[in-house]
Amino acid sequence: MLAEIFPSRTLTLYLARLFVTRILGVLILLVLVLQMLDLLSESGDILAVPGNGEAELWYYVSLRVPQLIARFLPYSVLLATLFTFWPLNQNSEVIAMRAAGLSAHQILAPMLLTAGAISLISFAFNETVVTRATGTLKQWDAMRYYPIPKDTGVRANVYLRDGTHILTAEKVTGTGDKIEMTGVTWYRRDAGGMVTEQLRSPRATWAAPGWRLESPRRFDVKTTDLKAVPNQIVAPGVTPDQVLITKVDPDGQNIFELSRSIDALKAAGRRTSELEAKWWHKLSGPLSALLMPLLGSVAAFGLARSGQLLVRAVAGMALGFAYFVVDNAALAMGNFGGYPVIVAAWAPFMLFALLGETVLVRTEE
Repeated sequence: MLAEIFPSRTLTLYLARLFVTRILGVLILLVLVLQMLDLLSESGDILAVPGNGEAELWYYVSLRVPQLIARFLPYSVLLATLFTFWPLNQNSEVIAMRAAGLSAHQILAPMLLTAGAISLISFAFNETVVTRATGTLKQWDAMRYYPIPKDTGVRANVYLRDGTHILTAEKVTGTGDKIEMTGVTWYRRDAGGMVTEQLRSPRATWAAPGWRLESPRRFDVKTTDLKAVPNQIVAPGVTPDQVLITKVDPDGQNIFELSRSIDALKAAGRRTSELEAKWWHKLSGPLSALLMPLLGSVAAFGLARSGQLLVRAVAGMALGFAYFVVDNAALAMGNFGGYPVIVAAWAPFMLFALLGETVLVRTEE
């Protein structure tokens, strides 16, 4: 089976080595240029903070470079595909391979294998390095490059669901069993979602399970009566972990942390479609590197065996960049609930994989 896909070990290693060196060359060049431009625009803000100096500039670079690598690795694979096929076509090496009996799939197989390995490395790099760098850089940017303060544990304007009922708090402090809410309101609702009563309390503590409202005042919607009632326990389905989740940054969490955040938000009755779309895209995104040789193969074989190499190279580049445009548009539609999140994450990949395969199949005719 493998001998049919990779008929020549020498040719496989030759093409793979050629491909890898071009990927690294393009990626290093892109990252260097983009990092210098980015640093020029941000260095003024960083150095404007009293006490910041060269060390903070290098710290910024250490956080920004992983983001640039993750974002532009697929582009590098696409451009490397074109730069690999260009000299092969110029030197008639592709023609020689075809004359030796190799199919378009066999010529492309070493590059697809290399791109597949790069996809796996990209996924691991994204989930271990990029997420941490992104989370830290966003916090630092939010502080306008002042030192990042330690988390005080204070949460404001918390909104939670327990079935059809709603629990809100103006402020939450503490963690675990010591967690405490202030400015608490409990909305009891019927099956139709209409509020039937409202309990307001200056303070609520964790009752394991539920939340103990201290000195609550009850407002009856039907009678409009407002009166003080004894301490009550409400929202037994709401846990401290759910309370502490106020906002989730999917780019700053790895796929396992994001899974737990999504589960907690669902349990709290919050909308998670955007986070779920991001979760699926953490899987499909790195695979875009696997797709690039397939789309870039237009430069080697052509949509209609056109002899104009430049036209074919431009067509391959256009297909690759079109994928990223469609992928971003689909992800945005999934975030807004335009269609299922799994479709938003995988439809562009499947569509362009089919398109690239069509190019190869036509060359075999």
